[in-house]
Amino acid sequence: MTAFREFATGAGLLGRGLGLVLRSPRLLLLGLLPALLSGILYTVALVLLVRYLPNLAADATWFADDWTGWARGTMRFFGGVAVLGLGLLLAVLTFTAVTLVIGDPFYEKLSELVEDRFGGVPDAVDVGFWRALRRNVTDALKLVGISILAAVPLFLLGLVPVVGQTVVPVLAGAVGGWLLALELTGVPFQRRGQRLRDRRTVLARNRPLALGFGSAVFATFLIPLGAVLLMPAAIAGATLLARRSLGKPIAITNTASL
Repeated sequence: MTAFREFATGAGLLGRGLGLVLRSPRLLLLGLLPALLSGILYTVALVLLVRYLPNLAADATWFADDWTGWARGTMRFFGGVAVLGLGLLLAVLTFTAVTLVIGDPFYEKLSELVEDRFGGVPDAVDVGFWRALRRNVTDALKLVGISILAAVPLFLLGLVPVVGQTVVPVLAGAVGGWLLALELTGVPFQRRGQRLRDRRTVLARNRPLALGFGSAVFATFLIPLGAVLLMPAAIAGATLLARRSLGKPIAITNTASL
């Protein structure tokens, strides 16, 4: 029950983040701009994926070319579902990484204002724009690589009838949620001078909390335009997740911020 409560609390952090950014329309708009640019690129990519999905499904199920008509058609259907699921999983995970790199200055400011509202970071580390950008790109590439490695077995399981349409989506949500929690907390952890390995260790000690938040973000990002519209809220919620995981208060102390 404690793990379940932590999971629910983590999921609720996304709602708290949304409430925070909605109080500042200017910051909300600034936070939406990088996500909008990424959204346009990914929308084009997903349209192309759907357009060529039958061909991709046939290529993925090449072993069924000599099967009878109904068996080949059934396997091609499951293959198409698996390819589409793989594409959506990679889109959600890489969208976040790409958007964080594009919008680094905007999200850094947004996260900082959220921190100030809850007491700030007395020992904040200023690493500079270019050094921060270099670190963000490096961490993003690592997480994209991990995402691809995780997506391959999920894709293969997605070809299995029934299992691919029931168990795999749950596994994808858990894996995707964990990776999103790692990606989105990069800004607040970097402010404390901590890198990817550090936040992985901290979040692992608070896994139900991190999975609750990441899974909520993953689910909302699957909604059309959800990733674009909720990216600022995800950054604010991730800042709260980082504070709670590090034992910092998340009770408002400065009403002037935001």
